[in-house]
Amino acid sequence: MPRDVPYVQFNFQVTLDGMQMGFQEISGIGMEVTVVTYRTGDSKENGPRKVMGLNNTSDITMKRGIVGTLELYEWLNRIRNGEYKGGYKDGTITLLSEDREPVLTWTLSRARIMKYTCGPLNAKGTDVAMEEMVVAHERLTMALGRG
Repeated sequence: MPRDVPYVQFNFQVTLDGMQMGFQEISGIGMEVTVVTYRTGDSKENGPRKVMGLNNTSDITMKRGIVGTLELYEWLNRIRNGEYKGGYKDGTITLLSEDREPVLTWTLSRARIMKYTCGPLNAKGTDVAMEEMVVAHERLTMALGRG
């Protein structure tokens, strides 16, 4: 339901192939349709037309504290070893209201992890040890609520 006050960004859920995962930060959710310029040689206009091109989705970065599981590494390892079964996942990112009700859901189709990084590690620090993954996907859709 629309409201005058924007929703806060700190309540969200991530689900990949039915498995709910907790992340501290998600960035890069987006899509665009490219525009191609085109002009025929016999056009009476002295400029190109703008024609719709391909749909592109941006890569999504997800960060979380290391929780003692290898699920992200194992996902990337299957892909780099050519095991495409289990390499592609469908998933959702759902923004929640203050009372934890679904507000907006982004659905990712044929997502796959393309980069995993860890750290920094610092013996003098008190920060949480973090891991990060970058996910490429082929299609992004949006829906109100749970989708």
